[in-house]
Amino acid sequence: MSIENEKSSVKQESISDYSKEVKHIDNPANVKLANPLTGIPHDQLMDDAAQFAKSHGLGHLEEDFRKGALVAQDPTAFESLSQLTEEDKAILRRELTHRWAQPAQLYYLVILCSLSAAVQGMDESVINGANLFFPDQLGIPQTGADASKNQWLLGLVNGAPYLCCGIIGCWLSAPMNKYFGRRGTIFISAFISFVACIWQGLTNTWWHLFIARFILGFGIGPKSSTVPVYAAECTPPAIRGALVMMWQMWTAFGIMVGTVMSLAFYHVADTHNVHGLNWRLMLGSAGVPALIIMSQVYFCPESPRWLMGKGRYDKAYESLLRLRQSPLQAARDLYYIHVLLEAEEEIKSGRNLFLELFTVPRNRRATLASTIVMFMQQFCGVNVIAYYSSNIFAQANFSNIQALIASWGFGMLNWVFAFPAVYTIDTFGRRNLLLVTFPLMAIFLLMTGFSFYIPEDTKARIAVVALGIYLYTMAYSPGEGPVPFTYSAEAFPLYIRDVGMGWATAVLWFFNFIVAITFPRLLGAFQPQGAFGWYAGWNIIGFFLILLFLPETKALSLEELDQVFSVPTHTHAAYQIKAFTRNIKKYVFRMHVDPLPPLYEHEGAIGEKHYAPGGAGHA
Repeated sequence: MSIENEKSSVKQESISDYSKEVKHIDNPANVKLANPLTGIPHDQLMDDAAQFAKSHGLGHLEEDFRKGALVAQDPTAFESLSQLTEEDKAILRRELTHRWAQPAQLYYLVILCSLSAAVQGMDESVINGANLFFPDQLGIPQTGADASKNQWLLGLVNGAPYLCCGIIGCWLSAPMNKYFGRRGTIFISAFISFVACIWQGLTNTWWHLFIARFILGFGIGPKSSTVPVYAAECTPPAIRGALVMMWQMWTAFGIMVGTVMSLAFYHVADTHNVHGLNWRLMLGSAGVPALIIMSQVYFCPESPRWLMGKGRYDKAYESLLRLRQSPLQAARDLYYIHVLLEAEEEIKSGRNLFLELFTVPRNRRATLASTIVMFMQQFCGVNVIAYYSSNIFAQANFSNIQALIASWGFGMLNWVFAFPAVYTIDTFGRRNLLLVTFPLMAIFLLMTGFSFYIPEDTKARIAVVALGIYLYTMAYSPGEGPVPFTYSAEAFPLYIRDVGMGWATAVLWFFNFIVAITFPRLLGAFQPQGAFGWYAGWNIIGFFLILLFLPETKALSLEELDQVFSVPTHTHAAYQIKAFTRNIKKYVFRMHVDPLPPLYEHEGAIGEKHYAPGGAGHA
């Protein structure tokens, strides 16, 4: 059989196996959501846009909206539009060739979002250094007769914000956004973070500290759900995906800064009436950048999409004018958001979107995949190190100051090695990054745990513990660090994406709490060898969960994503097992094996492609 005939046979086999499932749901809705303007004649489209401008108090911009609607229908075909002037075309060309040439106001907004991510990282990591001091002072020492109970209490205190996020905070995001807008929600959550951080430093009992940190969750949860959406709704499609990546990168930066604060305040001495001033300043330091966010956020424009949802089209246009280079681009995006909102309302009408996460097969598989990556981001063990690395290093015979310096090294590597993911996540792929890095993380966690068998009085023990944690971090940062938010933001169909992201974020924070509350007792009961072995085991489990249940989503259109997530779970798992054993035979044992037929039919079977916008809050 010729190569061409073999390919044709494989293609037909793939289509016949899966076409019924692919056509099951959502593809028509997603195509409509991808571009509701497709197929409308130009004359009708311009008349519709003109009528839209008049009916929303923008009649003086009628000509801009006529041209903007034409461009929105097919953004790549503007060169053939006779209605556009040469100046209009020059603006649109530059938009394609200089994607980072954006207005200063947009970069001001990017700084706000990056700072918000850094605040979250600080909120998570300042507890790391404080763990060396406050347990003894607040009556929950980690050694002695009550060590077992006190280890649980330490975990409860450390995990309090994430308990709040998982059961309450993330679910408050939707009503807060509805009534206060994106900026209002960010302001309120930053205010809560500021107050709670200062409050933490004023506590004198473990239960009071627990309450203060639980309230901190009302600042972390809504902010973590809102800021990525706000960034995605305000930025042009060309750089939207990169900004979704920035959230994880600057969270890692905040984790590093949190360890710097622990070092900065370590030697602060008590006063005659303040005991534990050093750890109180560590916890309170995360409130300072939250205060900066509060003072900055209202200088940024509100989300145009949110304003239009409230019927404030004139304000939405003013907002877009601040975020785009020209009135033509602002009119184009405003009209496109308008028709997209109308299409969404039509699709959502009379449907229980939360239930459809689990009852519709295509959505259920996306929910399963995003749940796996969010769950594994916690159970891969990274936040064990983010929250307790100082304790771990101290147990490895580091001095307290050495433990904090070593923790800073972890934070720095966590940030620096997030940068390669900006390139590799869209070239090497989400799934491949995870399949490569999960086994490496398991190996390095075992290395770290087993290094505690080295005698305490040797420098080798200190060196190997630090090396194991650092190598683990270098594997985590370009893989399971940025992939979960990026993957979850694109896996769900557009009409249900916000609900899906709400679920995924709640899963993330709930299991963050589970990790935080259990690790002190795990460390006490299992010792470091068993504790690190436990999470190494979860990384092996994670590898097989990724292998069996996580399709690749890199560079796929909406139709292709529908096809990928419409393949039955058992079919996908069985295929991946065959591919796994085949690759072992081919690359490990150097055997000659026949190629497998492709699992998906991505080219030519669906027609025109409509690429999914990056981020949870598509324009």
